[in-house]
Amino acid sequence: MKEKFYITTAIAYASGKPHIGNTYEAVLTDAIARYKRARGFEVFFLTGTDEHGQKIQQKAEAKGVTPQQYVDETAGVIRNIWDNFEVTYDKFIRTTDDEHVKVIQKVFKKLYEQGDIYKGAYEGNYCTPCESFWTDTQLVNGRCPDCGGEVKKASEEAYFFKLSNYTERLLKFYDENPDFITPVSRKNEMINNFIKPGLQDLCVSRTSFSWGIPVDFDPKHVVYVWLDALFNYVTAIGYDPDGSTEQFKKLWPADLHVIGKDIVRFHTIYWPTFLMALDIPLPKQVLGHPWLLFGEDKMSKSKGNVIYGDELIKTFGLDPVRHYLLAEMGYYNDGSITYENLIKRTNADLANTLGNLVSRTGAMIKQYFGGVIPKNNGSDDEFALKLKETVTAGIKDACEKFDKYLIADADAAVFNSLKACNKYIDETTPWALAKDESRRAELANVLSNLVDSIRICNLLIRPIMPDTADKIDCLFGVPEADFDSAVAYKYLCEGNAVGEIPILFARIDEKKFFAEFEKQNKKEAKESEKKVKKAQKAEMTAPEEICIEDFAKVDLRVGKVLECSRAEGSDKLLLLGVDVGGEKRRIVSGIAKYYKPEDLIGKNVIVVYNLKPAVLRGNESKGMILAADCGDGVKVVFAPEDAEPGSKVR
Repeated sequence: MKEKFYITTAIAYASGKPHIGNTYEAVLTDAIARYKRARGFEVFFLTGTDEHGQKIQQKAEAKGVTPQQYVDETAGVIRNIWDNFEVTYDKFIRTTDDEHVKVIQKVFKKLYEQGDIYKGAYEGNYCTPCESFWTDTQLVNGRCPDCGGEVKKASEEAYFFKLSNYTERLLKFYDENPDFITPVSRKNEMINNFIKPGLQDLCVSRTSFSWGIPVDFDPKHVVYVWLDALFNYVTAIGYDPDGSTEQFKKLWPADLHVIGKDIVRFHTIYWPTFLMALDIPLPKQVLGHPWLLFGEDKMSKSKGNVIYGDELIKTFGLDPVRHYLLAEMGYYNDGSITYENLIKRTNADLANTLGNLVSRTGAMIKQYFGGVIPKNNGSDDEFALKLKETVTAGIKDACEKFDKYLIADADAAVFNSLKACNKYIDETTPWALAKDESRRAELANVLSNLVDSIRICNLLIRPIMPDTADKIDCLFGVPEADFDSAVAYKYLCEGNAVGEIPILFARIDEKKFFAEFEKQNKKEAKESEKKVKKAQKAEMTAPEEICIEDFAKVDLRVGKVLECSRAEGSDKLLLLGVDVGGEKRRIVSGIAKYYKPEDLIGKNVIVVYNLKPAVLRGNESKGMILAADCGDGVKVVFAPEDAEPGSKVR
């Protein structure tokens, strides 16, 4: 009977399209799941979307749709991106699913009835994007410690979970399960920054908005998003306080939760205590992975440095992007993505090392043996012995690294083995052996050794680049075999006819790539400029008279510019991050010729709040700032300095 392995991602917040940094988590989890399946585990892989909260309600209102309509669309976008990356999840849960909603209501009621939840009132600093309350001491320079955004004083009636009752029990669990949080630096952060200073009781309901799961015995309250979202890991597999399913009993506890380092607190403090309160076993391990940065900066729509995975796939192909993500991101420290680095790694690892090796090997078999993989006579010279030793050790090392979730290190070990194969070709010079008929047996050994080395390495390439692995197996006619028996030199492909040799990876000309990239940017800029001129021309035309009811449809609000930067590849567009009252929006404005970013940061502007979103140069703009034509220039219409962000302009 196979051993089960239950693995999950954090469910993606359905407030918008996930960027490549968010997508990394799904690809990382998929690589682990694929590896575990290959090793004989019965894997259940869960992912999904977190769909409640004030931020989503506000976004839906701004778009003029219901929250359910909004999350239906966004969840579809997220699932489509996961599918594009060939993420092999077994279930995609949504926290608006009926079964999840019913169980959350039961859980809340049970915790209330047994005294773990009580009713009170909350006063604190609330960050809308993070859906989090903070005490004054937790703020950093008066701002949210997680996202750096503005907070507002908030007070409301709420239910609280008695988190403070679980301090000692949680610390004891950490001591008895030292590998529960990995890397260990994340555990130290939880203990020193959150637990030792004293756990505060946790707000678990809200009354200031309605988009959430109603508390059935007090319907003016909705369940706070973190209690709601965290239980997805058990509701998805059949947990129910009134009687759980056989699937839940089989799969729980989870073997691994894969999450970002920014939400370790929720998964290693709040989640374990909720489970303790319900006498549910705790998950075995939580992996808090680092962030993928754009260059050296955190990706942010307001900074205009966001890269999306589907766009990368269109440009580079699926496997080069998967490989880059898994090879570049370390276990402890943040990784970085730039187009330059993606091109360099694709050329070095994929075109030069892997693609070249497979192509040369296949071509030589076709040239020297009529396309049939020759038999190995078992006579190994010093070069063959060294090759086998290196590949065997490299694959063993890669497996050990995969077992510890050190995926970048596992990838490096595989590619070191592939480099040894290329070195073996240079050492044995098969083209020279082919000229001497008396050395034909040596030539056969060289090529059969290469095929089997590639076949073995391909076992560990597969979790990282599944499509490429399929092409390699197809080329050499690799038969199905269980993992343990396949990781050995058994010459399973002898006598097979080599198929059509694919070009696995073409080298990318970096100069040509960026020339085309710039050309495309200029094309988009021209199109954007045409749209602006068309709009300006329309404005100059004698306007049609409107009545007061028409004007009332335009929602003008004061917005404070928090961030501002130039749009990449454009000399006309600025990307502004604007606080419009508890919500930060990105607005793209064609005023870069007239203002530097630093001229606008901290200023109050007037925003057309209910303007339909538009995409300019690949950047979504949600609103417009008012400006006036002044001779040869444009001047922004600034609002009074003491006006509150979000204030109506009448």
